[in-house]
Amino acid sequence: RMVLNVAFNYSSRSEIVDAVRAYVSEGNNLAELDEEALAGYLYTAGLPDPDLLIRTGGDQRVSNFLLWQAAYAELYFCDSYWPDFGPDELDAAIEAFRQRSRRFGR
Repeated sequence: RMVLNVAFNYSSRSEIVDAVRAYVSEGNNLAELDEEALAGYLYTAGLPDPDLLIRTGGDQRVSNFLLWQAAYAELYFCDSYWPDFGPDELDAAIEAFRQRSRRFGR
């Protein structure tokens, strides 16, 4: 099964700041904040971290998108712009992903 996340007017930096503020506003001790707790306050809480992050438009940067969640995601860059990204481009991205050896930071 696949989960597709599309974000409009989204800022990963703002998401992280919002998560910390929410954590503190609930009376939690900031000194006790750890990765697992912070992840529970992100906009994507309850969703799996991405395995594959596809960047369209020929740019080779993540552009403030899912900075926390994409820590171990495989990155795929293509020249197609988002409106033109279709089944053939998706198949190419998935095939490139399948060819990779994932080490999750090891």
